Amino acid sequence: MIKFELLKTETIPQIVNLMVAFYAIDGYPINRETTTKLFFEFVNKPEAGVCFVITFNNEICGYMVLIQFFSFEMSGNVLLLDELYIDQNFQGKGIGKKAMEFIKQFAQENNYKKIVLEVEPHNQRAIQLYEKEQFKKHKRDLMIFSPNK
Repeated sequence: MIKFELLKTETIPQIVNLMVAFYAIDGYPINRETTTKLFFEFVNKPEAGVCFVITFNNEICGYMVLIQFFSFEMSGNVLLLDELYIDQNFQGKGIGKKAMEFIKQFAQENNYKKIVLEVEPHNQRAIQLYEKEQFKKHKRDLMIFSPNK
């Protein structure tokens, strides 16, 4: 059975472990201590968004981070699927599809106008999942600036 539950503080270390594994796939830097602090900050800042823990047969197998923001261009409140990760040992069991159904329902129930996400160009499995769920590539590119560096 697949379940989605709001992250509780006692589960943060397990989710940080999953995040470390997720970031390792593409060689993204991650500091376990900083990430743990960020999760505690995030849990205590509900206006920023939510993190759901994904379980399969009562075993934690993944997580998703949903961030909320407002966009005039997108007609109001927008949900950013910031991260969706399912441990490789649990992939191929329909968990990703169920997660997308859950996210769409969450967005509809909470009156979000759009759901946006980013995906690594090489991650064909994720791209296929998102395309099956009717996500479309946007014509714009993502650009980032770090003001404190």
